[in-house]
Amino acid sequence: MSDAPVALPLRRSGALAGLAPGLALTGGVAALSYALRLIPGVSLLSPMILSVILGVAIHNFVGAPPAARPGVDVSMRPILRLSIVLLGLQITAGQAAAIGAPGLLGVAAALVATLAFTLLAGRALGVPRGLALLIGVGTAICGASAVIAAKTATAGKDEDAAYAIACVTLFGAMAMFGYPLAEGVLHLAPRAYGVWAGASIHEVAQAVAAAFQDGGEAGEFGAIAKLARVAMMAPVVIALGGASARLGLAGDGERLRPPFPWFLIGFLALAAFNSLVAVPRDIAAPVGAVATFLLSMAMAAMGLHTDLGRLSARGLRPIALGLIASLFISGFSLLVVRLIL
Repeated sequence: MSDAPVALPLRRSGALAGLAPGLALTGGVAALSYALRLIPGVSLLSPMILSVILGVAIHNFVGAPPAARPGVDVSMRPILRLSIVLLGLQITAGQAAAIGAPGLLGVAAALVATLAFTLLAGRALGVPRGLALLIGVGTAICGASAVIAAKTATAGKDEDAAYAIACVTLFGAMAMFGYPLAEGVLHLAPRAYGVWAGASIHEVAQAVAAAFQDGGEAGEFGAIAKLARVAMMAPVVIALGGASARLGLAGDGERLRPPFPWFLIGFLALAAFNSLVAVPRDIAAPVGAVATFLLSMAMAAMGLHTDLGRLSARGLRPIALGLIASLFISGFSLLVVRLIL
């Protein structure tokens, strides 16, 4: 009897010690990604993207120690879910409404149309449905964050998620540089250009950077349109989780029962709370920074699970799908902007 009170704390401390190597590895990779962004030019890449790249490099060229596996798995699951929940504190209903009902409907239409188009195009190209779904989600919503959320909600594969992130990062970066050049030909009004960039460029940082190239007004509308897309992540991914179970969207014909994405409910709850209470910036900003760091740890863990040999076996068709999907959302969003703004 006297040993019982001591045994439980010892077991808990042992479990925590078992997680320490992996958490230290993913945390160290995330910290290194932040440090690399101090290099001129590298700052254009988000720490999440850099963490994936570093994780893939470590796994494929160095190899992670077996003792790190439990902590890496925790980074891929509980830490990932927590980071997405915390992102909800960066969103408010007022931000989404600021672009107006027509703009909001246009953003939603582009999102839905891009998802549907990518799945159809993926089928035509022979890209596996799970991979096509993740490429579509990353292109239509918010890049790497949406890919990892959808992968979790639909019980997708790590390799598919890594490939999808590579696609949306590549074509999002190209859009970030290409949109300001296109504006010189299109001559859109600042509001229209900002909404176009926010409604179609993949990563938040990429969309905002491209939008601000046309001035402060365009940058503000670009940020708002992009945040509106991010706010749509939770309901869309929850719906996809249910669809993947019924229709086998997550894999090659199998009908899986994905875990219910409670973390996305938490995301929506914090967004609703922030809309009603208006959390002070002094609180929301540090929480956002923590969320980004935790998400970078999760991305590092994904990279540490990614085998480049399996990725190369996919061939060029998924890359072609990512390009086609990116061109589609850009063209569709531009058409919507021309019609409503």
